[in-house]
Amino acid sequence: MNGMKRLGAAALFLLLTPLSASADITAFLGRTTPEARNARGFSVGAGLVIVGFEFEYSSTDETSTIPDSPVNDVPAIKTYMFNALLQTPVPIARMQFYGTIGGGVYNETLNTLPDDDDTDFGTNVGGGAKITLAGPLRLRLDYRVFSLRGTPRHSTVQRFYAGVNLKF
Repeated sequence: MNGMKRLGAAALFLLLTPLSASADITAFLGRTTPEARNARGFSVGAGLVIVGFEFEYSSTDETSTIPDSPVNDVPAIKTYMFNALLQTPVPIARMQFYGTIGGGVYNETLNTLPDDDDTDFGTNVGGGAKITLAGPLRLRLDYRVFSLRGTPRHSTVQRFYAGVNLKF
């Protein structure tokens, strides 16, 4: 019976002990497919030990960065996503790895077809690493695959970005 009391006391102690929470903000630049296009955006997140949440905004240019690429098939996309992250509890060799999944709204526009904009729901899945540079300053590398619902010109969009992350 003493073992059960100790186990109960330990469980109660863990439940009543405050967890350390952290927050961070990231500003990023990246590339998307199909067609190579520039993306930029920001994210704001908060997390406990291994679980985190973030809001992310991203804007992808309409103009392809591939020389002589036809612009009329490459829409601009803005995404507004809410994500959950599962991350390593502590950095490993100054890197905190994470996986993420989320959903939200996207808006797709094309200047050559101004009456054919599309706003609908999208999901994303991906992962990356936050690499400590100095103090609270980190480099964030991230890869995502977006699945866009509705009638987008491209239903699957991939994005890789690098960003400056500030942990507080």
